[in-house]
Amino acid sequence: MKFGLFSLVANHPDPVTGTTPTQHERLRRVVDEAIFAEELGFDAYGVGERHGEPFLSSAPPVILAAVAERTKRVRLLTTLTVISVLDPVRVAEDYATLDQLSGGRLELMIGKGNDPRHFPLFGLEEERQWEYQAEKFALLRRLFLEEGVTWEGEFRAPLTDVTTQPRPFHTRPRIWHGSASSTESTELAAKFGDPLFTANGFHPKKKYADLIDHYRRRWAEYGHDPADALVGSGAGGLYVAKTSQEALDGYRPYFEALMKTPAYQHNKSEFTTLEDKIAGGSALVGSPEQVIDKIGDYHASFGHEVQAVSVDGLEAGEARDVLELFAADVVPIVRKELPSRVWES
Repeated sequence: MKFGLFSLVANHPDPVTGTTPTQHERLRRVVDEAIFAEELGFDAYGVGERHGEPFLSSAPPVILAAVAERTKRVRLLTTLTVISVLDPVRVAEDYATLDQLSGGRLELMIGKGNDPRHFPLFGLEEERQWEYQAEKFALLRRLFLEEGVTWEGEFRAPLTDVTTQPRPFHTRPRIWHGSASSTESTELAAKFGDPLFTANGFHPKKKYADLIDHYRRRWAEYGHDPADALVGSGAGGLYVAKTSQEALDGYRPYFEALMKTPAYQHNKSEFTTLEDKIAGGSALVGSPEQVIDKIGDYHASFGHEVQAVSVDGLEAGEARDVLELFAADVVPIVRKELPSRVWES
C-alpha cells in the first residue's frame, strides 16, 4: 500500500478553542503539512478544489507549485480537479507547468466535483454536470497526451492543430478519476483505461465497493487486462491514538463539528454518531492496531493500492501528533502486508 495525505484547505473555527486561523496562516499550513508528510515518508500529497467558504482551495495548481518548491520526493496530486466547470485548455497549461516545475511529480485526479455551488458560479447548469465532465475530460486527455489536437464539441470553441504549452514532464502522465457516488465516473475511468480513486468518505462500504466492482467489470468489458485496473481510496477521517478511548475522545469534537457543515449535510451521510461512523464507515479512528485492521478490511473489498488520509479540521499541533503516530505505527505494517505497484520508481 502507498499512502497519500490530502487537504481541501477548509478553514473552520477550531471546535475546541473556537479560534479561526487567518487565511494566510491556513494556506501556509498546507505547505508546512506537505513538507512534514514528505519527512514522515508519505508517498503523495494532494490538494482538492473547492470554490466557496469555508474552503481556500480554489487554486490547487498555485498551492501545489508552492509545495513543489519546498519538497523533493513526494508526488503531487489534485484531489480532485473539478473538470466539469473548467476550461480544459487552461487546465492542461496550468498542470503541465506544475509538472515541469516539480520534475514530473504531478498526477492529475479529475471529477465533476462534490459542491453544487460550482455550477452557478461558473455560469453552468448543474443538471448537465455529467455531460460537462465527459466532454471536457475527453478534450483534456487529448491536450495532455497529444500534440496538434483538432477538436470540436458543445461546451467551448473548436480547436485546430493545438499543442498546449508547456508539455507535461513525462509523455504519459497518469490521470486518476475521482468517484464519490455515481457510475458515470467509474464508466469514464474504465472506458479510457485510467485508474479510479474512490472518495469513500460519507457512506457505508458497500456503496463504494459496488462502484469499484462496476469499474472493474466495465474495465474488462472495454477490453483492458483486468490485472491492470488500479484503485485508490480515501477515508472518512483520521485520528490515531495509543488507545481506542483516547482516539474517540480526541476526535469527537471534530466529528461533531463536521456533522454541522454544509458538506456533510449535502452528502446525506447515514452516520449521525461517531460510534456509527467508526463501526459502519471508513473513518480511521482508533488505536494503531484498529486502524491497521480497518484498512485491511476495506482492502479486502476494494483491492486498493493507494490509501489517502486527511487531517483537515484538526488543530495543527494535534494533526502533527496524529500523523506521526500513523506514519510510525500504521504505515510500515500496512505497506508490508499489502504490496502496491504504484510509484515504484
